Amino acid sequence: MEGIVAYGAYIPIYRLSREVIGKAWGARGAPGERSMANFDEDSITMAVEAALDCIKGFDRKKIDALFFASTTFPYKEKQCSTLIATAVDLENEITTSDFGATLRAGTGALKAALASVKSGAAKNVLAVAADCRIGEPGSTDEQNFGDGAAAFLIGSEGVAAAIEDSYSISDEITDVWRTDGDPYILSWEGRWVMSQGYTKHMRQVISGIMKKNNLAAKDFAKAVFYSPDDRSHLGLAREFGFDVKTQVQDPLLSVVGSTGTAHSPMALVAALEEAKSGDRLLLASYGDGSDAFILKVTPEIEKIKDRRGVKGYLSSKLPFPSYAKYCDWRKVLKTSERRSNSSASLLYRDRPSILRLHASRCKRCSMTFFPIQRVCFGCGAKDQYEEVRLSDRKGKVFTYAKDYMVSIGAPNVATVVEMDDGCRAYMVMTDRDPDQVEVGMPVEFTFRHWNEGAGFHNYFWKCRPLRGGK
Repeated sequence: MEGIVAYGAYIPIYRLSREVIGKAWGARGAPGERSMANFDEDSITMAVEAALDCIKGFDRKKIDALFFASTTFPYKEKQCSTLIATAVDLENEITTSDFGATLRAGTGALKAALASVKSGAAKNVLAVAADCRIGEPGSTDEQNFGDGAAAFLIGSEGVAAAIEDSYSISDEITDVWRTDGDPYILSWEGRWVMSQGYTKHMRQVISGIMKKNNLAAKDFAKAVFYSPDDRSHLGLAREFGFDVKTQVQDPLLSVVGSTGTAHSPMALVAALEEAKSGDRLLLASYGDGSDAFILKVTPEIEKIKDRRGVKGYLSSKLPFPSYAKYCDWRKVLKTSERRSNSSASLLYRDRPSILRLHASRCKRCSMTFFPIQRVCFGCGAKDQYEEVRLSDRKGKVFTYAKDYMVSIGAPNVATVVEMDDGCRAYMVMTDRDPDQVEVGMPVEFTFRHWNEGAGFHNYFWKCRPLRGGK
């Protein structure tokens, strides 16, 4: 039996009210709010967050592959899944692959992961989807899009939701697209897109998989559909006879927004958080065709209810009141480029500390240092250390200082984090209210975009207050 062994999700801490966006353009904003990535977040950092949430308590050495899906890769020619696997601290002898160019790339990665496990090519595959799309200023997309990520561990042991069947259709249609030179999403006339694209494809894939398995709406506890808007979502559900109050999963449009490749995977995570053993779920995604899956929940679901997931990250948020600052952070406004000097060889040499967040623990006296030190400051032992991972640990603020002389995200809260074994790490604090920072505050680590230099992206770890207080 193959299926979902574990799940995870990530939603940025900031929420931008659609009313704030509407006022900036002298228009009426749509109801609700959208999630908004911090200035130091992108699809890679959000994917790392969701992956870490997913594999909590799982032996990393048992993961054989990582598949990453997105339409907003920071690199056009460099594998992002390899960077994510490194930050998550997986083994080097694994398969990594990127899936993109369509909104259903997330379910495409999920389907490939399932095929890998079924064929015996891998025992456990981590499939992650994340997107950070930018809508054209003043457009409906700008209000509707949201940022987020979801992750699934696919395997054949300890399966919490068995994937009983899948079904796909492919159809060439120029409905929603973005070429290499387009900064924003483009689309054809709305009614045509809905009738010949979304509604037609979703109707075909849902009816196809239900007919193939001789199932009807009454046989499902929850239906999880991708949807560009609430009206289309509910109309599709009613057409197939689903009770919209009890059988249809909230697509999160009013509280998060449309998260691209991560949209239907995030809704599936939300459904699994509430699912019980015996429930049958229907999942359907959209983009140049459609993918559909039938899942059956097992008793193992109770063992993975401790993830933050969608529910945990939804409950932990900060309002973002400034549309102008949003435009600055997303580089919608034309400002001078923020670049710095970087060294690819230095990054390569120090990958264990920079990307994996490894510290060194002295084998002689057990003192721990970050970044990795060849010589122990305690006993003087040279090259007698083991690497230890800090990314899944927590700490507290030992001391901090506020630096207002920065170009973005001021003030910069420079922090010394102390862990329970005495190890201290110098970090910048993100996702924080500067007025609430204090010595002794509990913090955790988060993988973030640092800067751009020498033509490539630099990533490093920061600290942040505990999301949701835990």
